[in-house]
Amino acid sequence: MQNECSNATQLTALFGGTFDPIHYGHLKPVTAMANEVGLQNVTLLPNHVPPHRPQPEANAQQRLKMVELAIQGNPLFSVDERELHRTIPSYTIDTLEEVRRERGANAPLAFIIGQDSLLTLHKWHRWEEILHYCHLLVCARPGYSDRLDTPESQQWLEKHQVFDAKRLSQQPHGYIYLADTPLLAISATDIRQRRHQGISCDDLLPRAVQRYIELQGLYR
Repeated sequence: MQNECSNATQLTALFGGTFDPIHYGHLKPVTAMANEVGLQNVTLLPNHVPPHRPQPEANAQQRLKMVELAIQGNPLFSVDERELHRTIPSYTIDTLEEVRRERGANAPLAFIIGQDSLLTLHKWHRWEEILHYCHLLVCARPGYSDRLDTPESQQWLEKHQVFDAKRLSQQPHGYIYLADTPLLAISATDIRQRRHQGISCDDLLPRAVQRYIELQGLYR
């Protein structure tokens, strides 16, 4: 889908994660999201020290290499290493502040999360400020409610939610868009468990990533 806006007003998006390992549950919904809202570029942000979850099994350089292999030759995706160079917990709000300074106040910018993350967003560091820096694009996730836990949270969602994706390119930040992305029940946890048990992961992640995992002896 071609965006008719000039580059100055083209919507771009960030997508953070541990990527331990990166898999089709990351790549396919985000690709569908890009088609749905007219994204030309999605920047993947591998986390170094994720604050809300156990530490990764693969090290930072291995996870970066897997991301690079997964997106090789795909013009939609690029990778940003900034969070991997931090030695302290990596908070989304800090990265958004940096990126907003770099791209200017008027560039439409989005951050992609899953429905599971939207439901727990109120636990994120300075979560109330996130929409001051970006839009939120939300990928559907199987098994998760489409309503937030409290009336106050649901009211906040409805206040910011838009249903016309074109609006995302018309403002630099402040909107929430719930996308109709495919429901893929794939998780990095399941992939690691399969590897621990010697079960094939062929249908869950790109072959280049799987070859790297095998060569590195990861998740055994």
